[in-house]
Amino acid sequence: MSEFDGLPVLRNPVAIAAFEGWNDAADASTAAVEHLEQVWSAREVAAIDPEEFYDFQVNRPTVTLVDGETRRIEWPTTHFSVASPPDAERDVLLIRGIEPSMRWRTFCDEILEICHSLEVERIVVLGALLADVPYTRPLPISGNAGARDSAEKFDLTPTRYEGATGIVGVLHDACTRAELDSLSFWVHVPHYANNPPCPKATLALLHRVEDVLDLPIPMVDLAEESASWERKLRVAAEQDSELADYVRELEERAVDGSMRAASGDEIAQEFEKYLRRRGGPTAK
Repeated sequence: MSEFDGLPVLRNPVAIAAFEGWNDAADASTAAVEHLEQVWSAREVAAIDPEEFYDFQVNRPTVTLVDGETRRIEWPTTHFSVASPPDAERDVLLIRGIEPSMRWRTFCDEILEICHSLEVERIVVLGALLADVPYTRPLPISGNAGARDSAEKFDLTPTRYEGATGIVGVLHDACTRAELDSLSFWVHVPHYANNPPCPKATLALLHRVEDVLDLPIPMVDLAEESASWERKLRVAAEQDSELADYVRELEERAVDGSMRAASGDEIAQEFEKYLRRRGGPTAK
């Protein structure tokens, strides 16, 4: 059951969604939606009742103080906010939450029910994955589209991944089955620099959102944060010859057009190799 009372009437809305957890390397995708909430002063209009979807021992509620006195419980859930970008002819529905612990199909049905009630025309789902990519180059974006013309229009590189999936893949599939136009964008985050935040990855996703919405997004602060992130990595590489050699290798592979997402086992092997070279502890 969703928690809302009287949804607003929106203008040609498009939904942008992202979820914390397995789909959100370096928190890059949820940071993109959070950025949109802030720069467009989004207002919350609905939330999904978390009782049926979350294991509260995994995603625990938090206690906050209101006015320094009253204790309030905040439950992990998925929130729906509406933004009205300046001078735009459409509204944007922003969906930000946590990958559920259970009942994923029902969870997706509730999301689609709210989107249907708000007459959403398209859902764009954002994700972030760990990959063997150089931080010095534009971070690749892969993804899927419900329609072939959309894939061509937005120059989507189809992913050939097979294996376990997360709520981003499940929601995208639910949209396709419901015949709702949908897109998913996955930014490739350097696995050797995966500690959040990763502003360069967030920026890459927001540029794709700009393309879909055909709207400018204020990103000055984020661009500065991205440049600072790159500078820190450059300094780290200057102080670590093994990291510098590895990045150069990735750059050469990028020129050859052989970049691809790294599998979980490959990433673990790269981490162990990197730590072994530096004399650090490795997994047993």
